[in-house]
Amino acid sequence: MSAKRTAATAARVLRQLRRDPRTVALLLVVPCVLLALLAGVLNGSSAAFDAIGPALLAVFPFVSMFLVTSVATLRERTSGTLERLLTMPVAKLDVLLGYGIAFGAVAVVQALLACGTAVGLLGMDVAGSLWALIGVAVLDAVLGVALGLLVSAFAATEFQAVQFLPAVVLPQFLLCGLIAPRHEMWRALELLSDVLPLTYAVDAMSGIQRAGNSGTIVRDAGLVAAYVVAALALGALTLRRRTP
Repeated sequence: MSAKRTAATAARVLRQLRRDPRTVALLLVVPCVLLALLAGVLNGSSAAFDAIGPALLAVFPFVSMFLVTSVATLRERTSGTLERLLTMPVAKLDVLLGYGIAFGAVAVVQALLACGTAVGLLGMDVAGSLWALIGVAVLDAVLGVALGLLVSAFAATEFQAVQFLPAVVLPQFLLCGLIAPRHEMWRALELLSDVLPLTYAVDAMSGIQRAGNSGTIVRDAGLVAAYVVAALALGALTLRRRTP
């Protein structure tokens, strides 16, 4: 692994993103628009927005980063760019980390904009630390990046990559506790939710919103970070040097 090669990969991906304004808009603007749409749907009910908003600050960046990362990585693989890179003296982990750093930088901007929109423009009240809220939002977006990099290895076309969205993301959305408390679910579903990363992302955001136990919030955030590391490691193992 080489820090220089990782940085070069990250810089190349960022240059490509800069030349793709529609993707940048999807990543940076859409989560803010969805939060504003939520506020409009709740029709000025600040209590409801305060209760749901932080959890969706975990979900919206996660979903958008997952979708864009999986499709963008697959496009590079099917176009032969990744194959050419991997014929050079570069480790697979260099490539995965380069992509992760590039999209992670975008995730930081995305989280700042989404949190600024929710708290500054839409008036969402957060009892805990605003910086903790932003930090976990960034971590949740990076989780979407890591899972997107991982699933891109199992898709042959961009359409198949998009199909992973309902297969990977929607079950986590249903089971994370946002729609119904997890302890009220069927026992099998509750146990399944215990091993899904979005569960802990939402729990961390909800804990910050109500200024809950800091130890529990740190534990939940740490589990999300562990899932990020595991997904990147698995992604490096499944990244093929030759495209079928």
